Amino acid sequence: MPINCAVGCGNKAVLKRPKTGDPFCKECFFNAFENEIHFTITNNKLFTPGLKVAIGASGGKDSTVLAYVLKTLNERYNYGVELTLLSIDEGITGYRDDSLETVKQNRDDYKMPLKILSYQELYGWTMDKIVEQIGRSNNCTFCGVFRRQALERGAKLLGVDCIATGHNADDIAETVLMNILRGDTARLRRCTNVRTGGGQNSIPRIKPLKYAYEKEIVMYAHYKKLVYFSTECVFAPNAYRGHARELLKDMEKVDPEAILNIIHSGEQMRFNDFVKQPTRGKCDRCGFLSSQQPCKACTLLEGLNRGLPKLGIGKKSKGDRMIASQDKQLALREKSNLVKNDF
Repeated sequence: MPINCAVGCGNKAVLKRPKTGDPFCKECFFNAFENEIHFTITNNKLFTPGLKVAIGASGGKDSTVLAYVLKTLNERYNYGVELTLLSIDEGITGYRDDSLETVKQNRDDYKMPLKILSYQELYGWTMDKIVEQIGRSNNCTFCGVFRRQALERGAKLLGVDCIATGHNADDIAETVLMNILRGDTARLRRCTNVRTGGGQNSIPRIKPLKYAYEKEIVMYAHYKKLVYFSTECVFAPNAYRGHARELLKDMEKVDPEAILNIIHSGEQMRFNDFVKQPTRGKCDRCGFLSSQQPCKACTLLEGLNRGLPKLGIGKKSKGDRMIASQDKQLALREKSNLVKNDF
């Protein structure tokens, strides 16, 4: 027997919202989904007229839906913001090269300008080459660090005021769980912030999809017939985040509200009032935001260029010992060459 839409519009329901379990018709689902994102934007005052916003576009479902919804809401509610797409090419054959074709399709469909930056041009390395050096155990560390800085570099090149990322509710809940599992209390509240960064040393980042469930993003893209790239990164299965994701999925099966409850728990954590926070400033080498000297990106890059790919992995003291050891070996070789030349 057909079920009517829970909103009371008189239409037949075609889906059940994962977030609430209520039956919805397509149009009411679209309205509810878009209105919730609009509320997140207005309630947190993410946009002001004249703002230039770069959308971190990967071609995946999250960034594709983000671009479409922001364009729709900007026109519907007259936000008065200027939207542009910013993509990072990590250099992953069979994954990023294919997904960038989807980003170019988004550019044409949504009539937005697009800027693509690559790891190769920024760092002289691609992820394919990095994985050859480091293997698959810590490759996501390199990609995550380089990608965050690459977005910052791209945003500065574009002269935008903020970066909108496609982080959804599932992503944020996973990050809360990861920080709990790692005992990283300093990041527990910060990771739930809808706006991060900012100040004189960095461009702020915003998360308009903060309360949007991943399943609903997929449903929205499906019923809107949006074009997006759905293949998982070939290097991702070994990431630590995968364990938190599986745990979250198991919890969601028991209670769909678990995702939002975890986010709200992270928002209310008070550890940050007592835990010493790192001092954030400019990296002495690259000039970008950092809480250490040199920044993580520069440390990782130095390790790759020195032939010490694990230099930035683990504690800083371990990296210092690796550098000292290599410098000592180089000094001994130079001394040996000088002795040989004397004879």
